[in-house]
Amino acid sequence: MTSWTALSDKIEKVGLIGCGRMGCCMLEVMLQAGYKVVACDAFPAAAERAGKMGAQVAADPAGVAREASVIIMSLPGPAQLDEVIFGKGGMLPELHAGQVVIDTSTVDPDTTRRNAEGVEKTGAAYLDCPILGRPSATGKWMLPTGGDPAALEYAKPVLLTFAANAVHVGGHGAGNALKLLNQMMFSCINAISSEVMAICDHVGIDKKVFYDTVASSSAATVSGLFREVGKCIVNEAFETPAFTVDLLIKDTRLALQMAKQANAPSLIAGTVQMYNELASADGLGMQDTSALYKVFERHYDSFQ
Repeated sequence: MTSWTALSDKIEKVGLIGCGRMGCCMLEVMLQAGYKVVACDAFPAAAERAGKMGAQVAADPAGVAREASVIIMSLPGPAQLDEVIFGKGGMLPELHAGQVVIDTSTVDPDTTRRNAEGVEKTGAAYLDCPILGRPSATGKWMLPTGGDPAALEYAKPVLLTFAANAVHVGGHGAGNALKLLNQMMFSCINAISSEVMAICDHVGIDKKVFYDTVASSSAATVSGLFREVGKCIVNEAFETPAFTVDLLIKDTRLALQMAKQANAPSLIAGTVQMYNELASADGLGMQDTSALYKVFERHYDSFQ
């Protein structure tokens, strides 16, 4: 690995590749903080939106790499990362010593190690920096980060425009591993919250009464996720997802693969994943994760 040294003490321009929901949250606050941002997205409508927000729009990732000292990627998965870094019009030929490439996507640690190996041959640094937090919590996110701690410190002023903290947790892939473990917990909390809400009516408790009582209590079972999931179920607000069933399936699949490869196959999250996949098969994949409630509701209604 080439030793990394920052280009300069000041970050003049930030790159953003991927201008979807999370990417636009980052773009908005980076611009507000006074950073010049050069952005690109494979979807013309997303790129156009970034331009209207105030970003300079590049034709491809290579164009971003030519302009920015810190480059942030916010992409759906490993295939898109591979294309952005190594594909036609990708960043790799334009990367050079002193730059920092930051991946905020949710991917597996092996993908990050492979990408880091390629990027760091150019002298640029590579950080896996996934997001713990919802779009609505922009500015309060936690970023567990793997890679060179010096590169993290250099990029941290940019990261702290949209996150409360960015914490170094280990080498390449460590940030991904921590995020995937978190997603396993998310999947299980989402499932038990949905199941309990579906059981309520069958034991004589109105689900709104249950939600209002528990959510306003100091019970140890109360979490931010329960409050969000339960509220969606009570209001039947499944069509405006904070996070979709299909995205949760994708993240949990990566987490289960990681655990299996480490000879620590998951028992609980593996079972929950089957219910998530049933929800997707029932046409609920693009709805909020709280839509898992419908699977349990139909299951219990079938006993009536």
